[in-house]
This record gives sequence, structure tokens and C-alpha cells, in this order.
Amino acid sequence: MTGRIATPPADPVAALLRGYERYAGVADELVDAKGEMRPVWRPFVQHLGRLPRETVAARFARGDQYLHDAGVFYRLYAESGSDERSWPLSHVPVIVHETEWNEISAGLVQRAELLEKVAADLYGPNKLVAGGHLPAQLVAQNPEWLRPMVGVVPRGGHFLHFLAFEIGRSPDGSWFVLGDRTQAPSGAGFALENRVATSRVFTDFFAGANVHRLAAFFRGFRDAMNGLRQDEGTRVGILSPGPMNDTYFEHTYIARYLGFMLLEGEDLVVQDGAVMVRTVAGLKPVDVLWRRLDARFADPLELDPSSRIGTPGMVGALRAGQVAMVNALGSGLLETRAFLAFLPRICEVLMGERLKLPNIATWWCGQGAERAYVLANAERMLIGPALSNRLPFEADGATVQGKAFRPGAHAAVSDWIKAEGPALVGQEAVTLSTTPAYVEGACARCR
Repeated sequence: MTGRIATPPADPVAALLRGYERYAGVADELVDAKGEMRPVWRPFVQHLGRLPRETVAARFARGDQYLHDAGVFYRLYAESGSDERSWPLSHVPVIVHETEWNEISAGLVQRAELLEKVAADLYGPNKLVAGGHLPAQLVAQNPEWLRPMVGVVPRGGHFLHFLAFEIGRSPDGSWFVLGDRTQAPSGAGFALENRVATSRVFTDFFAGANVHRLAAFFRGFRDAMNGLRQDEGTRVGILSPGPMNDTYFEHTYIARYLGFMLLEGEDLVVQDGAVMVRTVAGLKPVDVLWRRLDARFADPLELDPSSRIGTPGMVGALRAGQVAMVNALGSGLLETRAFLAFLPRICEVLMGERLKLPNIATWWCGQGAERAYVLANAERMLIGPALSNRLPFEADGATVQGKAFRPGAHAAVSDWIKAEGPALVGQEAVTLSTTPAYVEGACARCR
């Protein structure tokens, strides 16, 4: 069943919204459940509706040209190798009212505080496992669980400094969390370039739209990084895996934007327990590292011996408090998909309150009742590896509509769950909201 937005003939957006459909059971960012335009969108849609199609095309091209000239790219990996792709710009921005954003923000702040407490416990007293609030095997068997970091309290006291969250709007219009990004979150630099490009497309509109600026966020983070230094004469660096990383552009961009050194593992050496960077003037101390490589590659001595991008002795320097790491090594554990099944209860245990922003409903199949529920409802779930850190609908062994897939094998869903229950989770199959795109002079829905 579909519906269409009813727009008064005199309204300048009539032609723009002609044919814009509203699908039953799917939320949309432009319109609400009644098919009426959300008030926060009206000024922008009116502005866009007054522009001739040729002007819009020219402005979109201006935004694309900016990203091209700025050299914004990401690396796409496939079986045939890697390929650099230009960053795609969504010309029509997603607009969220400040009131709604404040509610989202409050939920994410609470979640960040919760994840910090979970990290401190799992690498400290481990009361969550001992109290039965988190299954021991989801930690002990987890590839992101770094035993050498147990008992190591980060300098400054915090495990997490920079987080990202995958969020979506559900069919009923509410927001929820799809996944947590605590390992080495990317996207901030791309978001900034997206904002710059969009502001060039809609320069006249942005000037008076009271759009929240991003610069304050980056200034605050830069100040926080500098605040982690023990000596003003020491350096802050961004530790990158190198040019072949899929988000290397962002590493270089943020390093330049914030005024930090861009470093790779071979640029560093641990001397007398301290981390030093090789320069033309000799070894110089590095006091803070913003890590953009996966934790297990950071130190081939105590973590992954096959690593060629780490720095021998890095764990020892962290253990001695000679360097601050953002985020702490081992924090990738918090991205584990199965953890989503336990975070609502853990929030009540650690913080004495319920999650303000719920995460996607998740059931770990290592428990009898939960496994039975997943078996009975598998046709409307996404089923995949419990220890995965990918989103539920990404192809890493997930099942869609009851058809199981895992690398190298196909099997009946029930047999799969019964045989490998503790290694699997079932997650609610959600339909995310759509947002408008500008196509040939009119708005069309885009997922």
C-alpha cells in the first residue's frame, strides 16, 4: 500500500514532491507516518523547489568537483585487488531537528559511558563475567580479547576517547543502535568533507539555516588529545596502517586538519620504555597516539607476531604509562555483535538505568531459551557469527529470510543453529528509513 504527499497547488514544492511515495511499514526522513512533511524539512524543500533544474545540476556538480579537487577517496577491496573510488556525495542532506538530535545525543552519551565501564571491568575486576551478566566464552574466545592488556589501566584513566555508532530509524519512527564502533572508528573526516561540499552546493541556504557546525567538535577533540600529554614538549600522532588502508585519506586529512603527526609503526621505536619517533633531528618523544590500526597489529612482540605494521615494545610502553593510546588496545572487544544481547541488562547493573537509545534486538544462541526463540522465528531474523563486529545485514555469514549462508557451506537454518548455537546470534530483521534524493527535477525515495 502506498500513499502520496498532498501538497497545495500554490506551494512552490508541488512539482518537486509530485510522485513522492510513502510506503507502508517503512519510515521516511522527509515525511512522517501520516505522509506529512516533517516541519524541519520544509525550509530546505521550499528552497530547492524554487531553483531551476539547470541551477540544481550545476550546484550538484560544484559539490562533486570540490570532492574531486580535494582528492577525497576510499579504497575498495575485492578478490581482484584494491581500487580507489571517489567519495560519493549524497547531494540532498539528511535533516534532523535539534530537539530530536538532542535525544539521540543523550542516548549515545549514555551508551559511551556504559561502554567505558564495560571496558574497565573486562580488563580489570571482571565482575560482569563473574556475576553472570556476560558469558565468559564471549570474552575468552573473542579474537579482540587481548590478554596482555588485562590489568593495564590506561594513562588518564579512560579506555575510550573516540567512538562512533551505527544508528537507524525504525518503522515506528524511533531511533536505535545497530552497532558500536570502539576499535578505530572512521568517518569523522569524511563527514567534515561532506559538510564542506554540501555547504558549497547550498551556500545561500546554509547561511541562514542554523546548521550545527562541526568545527567545534574537532577543536574539542584536538584539545582533549593535547590534554593527554604529560609534557607540552611532546608530540601527538595519528598511528595509521599506511597508504593501503581503505580510509587512509581520512588519516592524512585529519592529521593535517588537527595539526598532528601522521605516523606508521616503522616510524616509531620504543627506547627505555618510551615511544620515540624518528625525525631528521633524531629521536623525539611521542606522548599520545590516536590509533587507526587494529589493536592486535600494534605490537608484534606481545600481540600478533605476524604484524608488519606495529611497533615492538608498544604494549610495554602502555603498561609503564609512557604513552596514551586512543582508543586503548583491546577496546575492539566492545564491538562484538553478541554483546548487544546483554548491554540492556548490563546498563541497569552498572548505571542503574535503562538504555535511553535501545540497540537492535539480539539473541545469543548459546542460551537455551534464546536459542529456542531464534529457531522458532528464524524466518524473520538475521543470523550470523556471535563474535563478528560487522552489522547484521553485512555478508559475513548472516542469513536473510531463513536462508543460511556461511563461507563454504550451506545448511538448513535449524541444523546450523543446533550445531553451532553458541557461535551464533539472531537479530531482528529491521527495515531502515528512506531519505529523499533529487532525480530529474523531482524528489524520489532512496534507501
